[in-house]
Amino acid sequence: MTDAQAVPESFVVRLDTGEGIHYLDWGNEPAEPDATTEPDGAATLPLLVLLHGLSQTCWSWAPVARRLAPHTRVLAPDLRGHGLSDPTRAGYDLDSLATDMLTVVSGAGWGEAVGGAPVVVAGHGFGAMIAATMSAQAPGSVAGVALVDGGWEEMAEATRSSADEYLAAIAEPPEVFSSMEAFLADRRDFHPPTWDTDQERAARAQVDQKHLGHVGLVSRPTAIRGSVQAMWTYDPSEVLTAVPRPLAVLVAETSADDEGARERRLALEDVLAMRAARGLPAADVSRFTGAGHNLMRYRPDEVAASLLTLLRTATSADAPGDPA
Repeated sequence: MTDAQAVPESFVVRLDTGEGIHYLDWGNEPAEPDATTEPDGAATLPLLVLLHGLSQTCWSWAPVARRLAPHTRVLAPDLRGHGLSDPTRAGYDLDSLATDMLTVVSGAGWGEAVGGAPVVVAGHGFGAMIAATMSAQAPGSVAGVALVDGGWEEMAEATRSSADEYLAAIAEPPEVFSSMEAFLADRRDFHPPTWDTDQERAARAQVDQKHLGHVGLVSRPTAIRGSVQAMWTYDPSEVLTAVPRPLAVLVAETSADDEGARERRLALEDVLAMRAARGLPAADVSRFTGAGHNLMRYRPDEVAASLLTLLRTATSADAPGDPA
């Protein structure tokens, strides 16, 4: 079920440093933090937190959030230095980014808040690394983790490049930013059949107006650079073997047979084997052949279905203690 009219509220949580972290809240607020009930009266579901990827904003998750809002409360934050969240002088390491998101969770009355219950966290790309780090850092606050096309690979190995080389490779040509119309046309042309009001809203949220009609990314250059550097420090074998809760993995495969897809599959198999050797819950792996990286745009129904399965699994799973 999709709530096409679901409009999120916008909030800001203040960190101890005074910096603000912005998030969208798709309501469905229950009377008690652990009492979010599905429309059919089935088992209660946890809060769902959706983390965007590099240089994106919270609005990238809107197609999926609207589909899940009838089932549970959904939050989508802007990472520090992205969207409407403040930049920081403290850096963009993964532990700090995870702490930011745990602060959002507790600020919403969940996690480590008094009477708070654990949440399910889904992250896309870079956001998947943060989601996994949240669970490893505070397992009592996270009931389940979804890695949406990211979070199981070492970036240096996966890209065969350094962080600086990757930054240069993802830089976009100036003409993309010559006007809002040019930017929107560029984003539309990624895949015209899936261009809709959600995608236009997400694209507009990525940029703001500059001089002479030009636009520029809202995400600060220091945030993008710091985030990429953080991506290169991520060790999936270390982090994912410290995630004690149910795990869902959503894999975008433009082709199931090319070398890149095979290498990604092997990297995932390796880290899941490490989890199995430690007796951790098996992962629910979903593959999306023919889909690009932005699964929220290309396959929102299937992504929502996978996350709903994880929410229900996390609800029924026994809560383990901290990992050894």
